Amino acid sequence: MFRKNTFHLQSSLFGIASQLPEAKLKKLKQSKEYEFYRLVFCKINEKEFSALYSDNCSRPNAPVNSLVASIILMYHNNWTTEKLFDRIDFDLLTRTALGLDTLEQTPFCPATFFNFQNRLLSHFVATGENLLEGVFDSLTQQQLKRLKIKTDIQRSDSFMAMSNIRSYSRTQLLIEMLIRLYRVLSDEDKVRFNDILAPYIKQSSGQYIYDLQRASIPHEQEKLGQLYHKLYEALKESYGDFEVFSVFERVYTEHFTIIDDKITVRAPKELNGSTLQSPDDIDAAYRQKRGRHYRGQSVNITETANPENDVNLITDVAVCSNNTDDSKILNGRIEPIKEKTPDLNELHTDGAYGSEDNDKKMEELDITHVQTAVRGRKAEISIQIEEVSDGQYTVKCPHQSVISQKTKTRYKACFDVEICKQCPLSRNCPARQQNDKRTYYFDRSDYLLGKRNRNIKSLPPERRKLRPNVEATVKEFTKSFNHKGKLRVRGLFKTIVYAHAMAISINFGRVWRYMIENPDFFALSNLLCLILPCLFTRNSRNGLPKIIIRDKSPCWLEPQQYFRRAA
Repeated sequence: MFRKNTFHLQSSLFGIASQLPEAKLKKLKQSKEYEFYRLVFCKINEKEFSALYSDNCSRPNAPVNSLVASIILMYHNNWTTEKLFDRIDFDLLTRTALGLDTLEQTPFCPATFFNFQNRLLSHFVATGENLLEGVFDSLTQQQLKRLKIKTDIQRSDSFMAMSNIRSYSRTQLLIEMLIRLYRVLSDEDKVRFNDILAPYIKQSSGQYIYDLQRASIPHEQEKLGQLYHKLYEALKESYGDFEVFSVFERVYTEHFTIIDDKITVRAPKELNGSTLQSPDDIDAAYRQKRGRHYRGQSVNITETANPENDVNLITDVAVCSNNTDDSKILNGRIEPIKEKTPDLNELHTDGAYGSEDNDKKMEELDITHVQTAVRGRKAEISIQIEEVSDGQYTVKCPHQSVISQKTKTRYKACFDVEICKQCPLSRNCPARQQNDKRTYYFDRSDYLLGKRNRNIKSLPPERRKLRPNVEATVKEFTKSFNHKGKLRVRGLFKTIVYAHAMAISINFGRVWRYMIENPDFFALSNLLCLILPCLFTRNSRNGLPKIIIRDKSPCWLEPQQYFRRAA
């Protein structure tokens, strides 16, 4: 049964605040963890998580805001789960961040923490809704509004989030799946298939392939193909519902095929980046980029970038398989970004984000797409298409400018053939030679492509270099990766949780630093919070304003979080 956590709103008479000397209490109130409690913990909407719990009268849930805030702190500080619980039990600052006023209570146990994450995953699989993304969006909207951050200009970039998995060769992966399948077999089936599996289950997959000669690998794969087919046919009826068998079946269909009633090993070129990389992470994909090999996911981030902003915040986070092109990621996210920040009219990216579909969406949403580079070869002859009116274009080459004409399916520009004969570039010109003219055919996508390529030149110099700063944000996300560039976690959903938890913590860090650097701004905000309640809060006995101040440190919380009515 869902129950909202409100215990942190009422301080204990014998709590931490009553036991600390004034100097230390003041230092605690000025800490980053205390601001985390007020700016993140107190702003988590627990009701959004009520769908995870039963509607029937039953045992109430552990505090949702404590669970969500703990996930954020764990990823922000790169703690293991064990380290997180040590901090909760023995670190005063961590307990303050989680709204724990006494030293006796612990909000949840490790089993509850893991079960909560499993509930998030089950809800995501069933509904497609990531509840942690809702927390990120809600907090970000509040921060954008309070700090009056302009969202009309934004920038986007992506990075590889490698899964914490072992790198398997093809043969080793095939053997590893046999070992894992054997573990779930019944005792009867283990005896039944012991003879054919014995060479593989006596040692690890790595030890087995260590003794293989390179020349014998093709023959070994053929043997494995025969074995896979025999096991699949024999076990699919009894083990079809087992998770391990479903992974085994995927490996079987990806690496082998039946041709003329014979099991054949698929050629390496038939295997793509979506082929299973490890049985420990069935979501991980493979991609080679700039000479490096990546197995995992890709994270795309978008943040505000208006030069007039004193602080910029992340507005959108998306996680996809790492073999998904950046342009496709943007195509799926541009509408949600526009919905969250309706005034967006200029988006800065690198050359990988451009595509015909994106050009069309950008035009529909009235967004100028600015690229710092252009994918592909540079055109030998520059032909510019400019829209004069609806359905009419001016087409320019280095020596001529003509008005387009409409055809049945597209447009054409007819150039003077006499001028073309004198042009030294005519041999490489994309215009086609006809009887008495040279004709260049195009459609609206060609116009949008040219417009996108020229957008950066139309900006003032100070706005042409906004995109590179997003790489500093990428570095904040990847600082917790190990020396091999891997996350601590595996799987698509855990990567999604990591990405949104990090985005929340990064935004909070930027807001907190801005508060430290601009105390006068927040002091004025506090003054307004002091004055406004006086106009509306009255003592019921004498009609006079009576306010009890809960905290005087600079912050921009709602007035009702500063005051409570006198009894």
